[in-house]
Amino acid sequence: MSDEPRPLLVDRTPFPDDGIDERLRAQLTFLVEIDRLKTILRQSPLVAAERRENDAEHSWHLAMMVGVLAEYADEPIDVGHTVQLVLLHDLVEIYAGDTPLYDTAAGVDQAEREAVAADELFGLLPKDQAQRLRELWDEFEERRTPEARFAKAMDRLQPLLLNWMASGGTWRTPGVTADDVRARKAVIGDASATLWKAGRRLIDEGERRGWSRSGSGGDGESVEQG
Repeated sequence: MSDEPRPLLVDRTPFPDDGIDERLRAQLTFLVEIDRLKTILRQSPLVAAERRENDAEHSWHLAMMVGVLAEYADEPIDVGHTVQLVLLHDLVEIYAGDTPLYDTAAGVDQAEREAVAADELFGLLPKDQAQRLRELWDEFEERRTPEARFAKAMDRLQPLLLNWMASGGTWRTPGVTADDVRARKAVIGDASATLWKAGRRLIDEGERRGWSRSGSGGDGESVEQG
């Protein structure tokens, strides 16, 4: 890894040297830099267009899902806090890149890559905000609160819906079976029995229709990558 500072988007058109205080300058620099999220493509296909979604679209969709589906959380959640978690959870992919859910090889060093990216990206902010956003990101990754567990459930449910609408989508990834899909989506059940029941129904029906390779239909275990 190069010791040279990473070029920032704001470097293309630097802010004036005066008239903007240091704290605000750092905040604006961060907000410009996260525009990169719109360029990070995911594997999931859009429903409304013939292309893959990007991370910014994914994060927006999760925020909407939190507001609409919060009533199905098995534990009471703070909706505003949960929205914060889903809006920032993929920001690290600006530097770490997207890791496809079913790419086990790419997932080997995912945690390390994303932790380094979090330090670098959130470090653009003033120290207090950098610490706050890093704590939120860690909360999501560790799923130690009801809000984080529900946020993670939305992160797994959203592409499930897109794949259903695409008659399988990434469920058709070579080597992936319906049981693999169940295993990677079972984390939904950690936050909502109702939503996991619905998600499981879609996966089972997708298997029946031949949209994924046949699996035994076991409950599966949740995994962390993707």
